Amino acid sequence: MKIGIIGGSGLEDPRILKDAKEINVSTKFGNPSSSLTTGKISNVDVAIIARHGKKHTIMPGNVNYRANIMALKEQGCTHIIATTACGSLKEEIKPGHLVFCDQFIDRTTKRNSTFYDTDKVCHIPMAEPFCGKLRKILAETAHGMGLEHHKKGTVITIEGPRFSTKAESHIFRQWNADVINMSTVPEVVLAREAGICYAIDAMSTDYDCFMEDRPAVTIDEVLKVMKQNADNVKRLLMEVIPKIDYIECKCKDDIKTSIIGG
Repeated sequence: MKIGIIGGSGLEDPRILKDAKEINVSTKFGNPSSSLTTGKISNVDVAIIARHGKKHTIMPGNVNYRANIMALKEQGCTHIIATTACGSLKEEIKPGHLVFCDQFIDRTTKRNSTFYDTDKVCHIPMAEPFCGKLRKILAETAHGMGLEHHKKGTVITIEGPRFSTKAESHIFRQWNADVINMSTVPEVVLAREAGICYAIDAMSTDYDCFMEDRPAVTIDEVLKVMKQNADNVKRLLMEVIPKIDYIECKCKDDIKTSIIGG
């Protein structure tokens, strides 16, 4: 068993690892966003990748999601916990709250969302896109730590890099989305194609622009809340990872009956 951590904005700190070392890898889909930092947390093997690069220079739409997931797969990762900053679409999800999403809505437009785009076709099931067992461990641990959290929710992933218009924000609320980000899709889809259990630790950094009495979100606001709450995310990861065991889970089996051709 090996745990992959995909670090979102400001949440890829390699100092949480013991015996950390940095390795450069490449895949058939190209180079991942960053080198991998490998090491241990409580004697569990872990590999960390920075989704947007070590210096946050890669826009969400330009991330090589296929290379990132394949790099973790080839390093032997059986589970992935992905951290992500998100905007809240619900009044009750306040800045600083964590959301362990169970559903997504895809509003991306130009991303490679499958490993199978040449001589094979893959129709991967997505009714339950996030690993329920990983989500349960995350939620129970957050509860035990006294962290403000929501054990389920729907994330809508937009193409970015711009933020939403008010019209879009109101539509997303009508669709019953809970949080909004720019990175979960196609990451979650590719993880399922790779047979890896995947869950997200989504940190609300702001309210999306649906609130008429609040100023529009700014990147400064987002970064401020992220910095204030990054330690909570890191502490949660360090508590959760020793609790993960290689229990039987259908996440790794869906791909076996999803491919046509080849």
